[in-house]
Amino acid sequence: MEDQQAFPLPTRRTILRNLGAAGIVGIAAGHTHLAEASSPEKTSSRFFPLLRQPDTATAFAEELSPISLDRSGSSWTGRDISLVCGQKETSLELTLTAPTTPMVRLHLRWNSPVPADVKLLADAWERSYGDMGWMPIVPERALPWYFLIFDGKTTHGYGVKTGAGALAFWQCDREGVSLWLDVRNGGKGVLLGQRQIALATVVARLGHADESPFAAAQAFCRILSPTPRLSKEPVYGSNDWYYAYGDSSAQDILRDADLVAELAPASGPRPFVVTDEGWEHSPKFPSMPGLAAEIVRKGVRPGIWVRPLRARGEKDASLLLPASRFKDHSTDLAYDPTIPEARRKTLETIRLAAEWKYELVKHDFSTYDLLGQWGNDMGASPTVHGWSFHDRSQTNAEIIRDLYEDIRKVAGDQTILVGCNVVGHLSAGIFELQRTGDDVSGKAWERTRRMGVNTLAFRLPQHTTFFAMDPDCIPITEAIPWTLTERWLDAVAAAGASVVISPRAGTMGAPQKEAVRRAFAIAAKAGTGATPIDWLNSRTPEEWTQPKGAGSASARYEWLEAGGASPFPA
Repeated sequence: MEDQQAFPLPTRRTILRNLGAAGIVGIAAGHTHLAEASSPEKTSSRFFPLLRQPDTATAFAEELSPISLDRSGSSWTGRDISLVCGQKETSLELTLTAPTTPMVRLHLRWNSPVPADVKLLADAWERSYGDMGWMPIVPERALPWYFLIFDGKTTHGYGVKTGAGALAFWQCDREGVSLWLDVRNGGKGVLLGQRQIALATVVARLGHADESPFAAAQAFCRILSPTPRLSKEPVYGSNDWYYAYGDSSAQDILRDADLVAELAPASGPRPFVVTDEGWEHSPKFPSMPGLAAEIVRKGVRPGIWVRPLRARGEKDASLLLPASRFKDHSTDLAYDPTIPEARRKTLETIRLAAEWKYELVKHDFSTYDLLGQWGNDMGASPTVHGWSFHDRSQTNAEIIRDLYEDIRKVAGDQTILVGCNVVGHLSAGIFELQRTGDDVSGKAWERTRRMGVNTLAFRLPQHTTFFAMDPDCIPITEAIPWTLTERWLDAVAAAGASVVISPRAGTMGAPQKEAVRRAFAIAAKAGTGATPIDWLNSRTPEEWTQPKGAGSASARYEWLEAGGASPFPA
């Protein structure tokens, strides 16, 4: 099995050459345009120039043996493989042709000494799972899409732009940086034929000593995602999942609509009421178009959850993805979107939601259904070896992004799309909102602390740069102490993320209503600009700051329950 083997790499250099010109201790000529400030004292000498030809480039095909590529100018070739690293003023454009070789991955290596005392922050493949944070160098660690490096004074950024044609991750060690480009189709090599594929656009940003790590991260995200698609107004409201967990009814949704209508500001954007999983094939939801119309009559905007790739009850096995893509051979049936009829059925759920006049569609499970793994299980291999899509001519990244674009097209420009379990680096510019973290909980606070607070802090730089951020709901249930829930509500609202409550009937007393009313008022104005302060040293930051007049104001949230954090899975 491919994923159970260690890929042989080119021999590592024992002596690093050109340390002055290409090392982390000096900035190569021709790349100083990356700095936004020209004063030497405001920049760091620990920035290394990545927008040059790599020192080595290696290809991997289905037989697993490495194929060393030889360089001639900006072209790297071997067999029928041609990788072009086109140097532009502010980027490195990577393209690939391989007419007959079933390509699996490419490995690009830049040699340059990296100090031992730096901290790194990377992105996640899809949602985060309470695992984001600034960490020391771990050479074998896969860093999806981009990473930031903080040297104690300055924060630099390295990554690939959104919309890539490959699933890209980085590695960083004391001797340099690697970029891996996964170009598989399913778990097999892609068959490109005569196609040339745009793999990725590599960019870098030189930080400044007078900016915070958060400001540097946010600025770099703007470079990575230059054209986000954002809704005209902030999105806030309710969702039934964390009090119902699929056992809901139209009457519950209408109760939620009355509640959010009562608590929303009298003017400004209207709130949403989202019907989450559980409505399909349920007698408790006799008419979904009728429910949407009733919600609108209450002065609230209707939203709905769908799982478009799910093929529940599908009799034609030829339309389905192979079960072998799951490590545990899951029986979940999902359509293969590279088959025209299967794609039509996939998009039908989106078309119906728009036809029923739902103004927001939250689509879920697409990464799991397509690749067979959750993001926290992917590591260096987003899917397992040995299976493929019906059409093998596209990479996984291309298939995923094409599906997202078709979802956008079918939903129409008037519909707000929320991606859950989607690849954010491929959805940026297509969907207005992104669920950035794994599920919180209406039953156990520890899960909300780990998943919710972590994603709010560490993916906040992507808010309004990639998409609007949905860090998941604020469950209001009797199982969670209100003091903790109120802190979570306040932090989400202040950060400007989407504020979506999930209130169990009977839990909304006067204190709860007043807190939600206050949070909705803040959310309707896109937050107060709160950002984490202590995120360099904590995965669940407690210290936050926000602009106030000519200065700033700080807040401290105590996230732990009495007795501390649980050491067990949440």
